[in-house]
Amino acid sequence: QVQLVESGGGLVQAGGSLRLSCAASGRTFGSYYMGWFRQAPGKEREFVATSIPNVGSTDYADSVKGRFTISRDSAENTAYLQMNSLKPEDTAVYYCAAVEWANRRGSYFSASTYNYWGQGTQVTVSS
Repeated sequence: QVQLVESGGGLVQAGGSLRLSCAASGRTFGSYYMGWFRQAPGKEREFVATSIPNVGSTDYADSVKGRFTISRDSAENTAYLQMNSLKPEDTAVYYCAAVEWANRRGSYFSASTYNYWGQGTQVTVSS
């Protein structure tokens, strides 16, 4: 049984930082895309960042480039999202997602590409 469990969300003032964690179990996720998405009230789930397996690269939404950093610890089977210079518009529920390299069928920017999801963690940025 594959499980993704997020943690690290909370309330922070604008300009502050948070680090989200996504603990994966049930598989070794070295060959998986590990992505972060977010969903604000009344809005669709949107791509934030992804860690690309095998090549070791990353990609980000334009809205978070230069502020957020995605990383993974293969030994711990955990992905992280370091969020700096937070803005009120970053307020959302943040979700961790995963899809195996061999099974990816769509763009890694798309939520529908990922087949494993965590339960989400709330991030609230006050102005």
